[in-house]
Amino acid sequence: MKILPTVFAAGLLAATTLTTSALAHGEGGIKAAETSQVNASFDIVHTKISTKGNEVIFHMGVRADVGQEKPKAVGAFANSEVYSYVWPTSLDSSTVGFEAKQGILALAVTYHPDFDDGAKGAKNRDVWHPHLIVLGPDDACGKGALKVLDIPANAKPKLPETWPGVPLLISSPSYPLTLDKDTIEVRVPKSEIGAIETASFDGVTSALKVNANVHAPLLCITNVFDIASGNLSLPGKVNK
Repeated sequence: MKILPTVFAAGLLAATTLTTSALAHGEGGIKAAETSQVNASFDIVHTKISTKGNEVIFHMGVRADVGQEKPKAVGAFANSEVYSYVWPTSLDSSTVGFEAKQGILALAVTYHPDFDDGAKGAKNRDVWHPHLIVLGPDDACGKGALKVLDIPANAKPKLPETWPGVPLLISSPSYPLTLDKDTIEVRVPKSEIGAIETASFDGVTSALKVNANVHAPLLCITNVFDIASGNLSLPGKVNK
């Protein structure tokens, strides 16, 4: 699967040389050059997905200060922003409990100070937290841009148990999450994510925005800070 929406291409600079910071994150995965034009918190230098025992480890290394840059609260749900660290994958959406063949299944770690979207009413607006999301294109978000897929009114699609009750293809699992200096990691039970060993992946840092009118498209990707591969070609291979 090779997907390069216009919004992902905009503003990206060509990678030139790998840095010692990128190499320090270990073998495998996707290594990328530092880009001074990108905020250090979102400048990806390395990303990988690996398995260890019964866990799948989603890893991303940035230039510095992971998780320190956060969106400003606007005091309302409409027009609020979401910052994210994202691993788009080639996995089918059905592997985590959505309907099959819905779009790009991704693990995302997000921060949004203006609303909660935890499973079963859990509060999560003041912490970085994981989601499983399904992304797809919608020109209403901007030509070639992606959004978290909306659930149409009166539709009753198959959804994971941790769906937070919002009209989006999103779930809010309580996966262990760590942020340490220049690294973010999420540990997912292998039993909950299907045949991950055969998947390909990429790494993205981005901002999303809630529609001012709070209707479809509800949550659009409005700014891409960095892409590990440079072109969202999903070149990463699990455990390789």
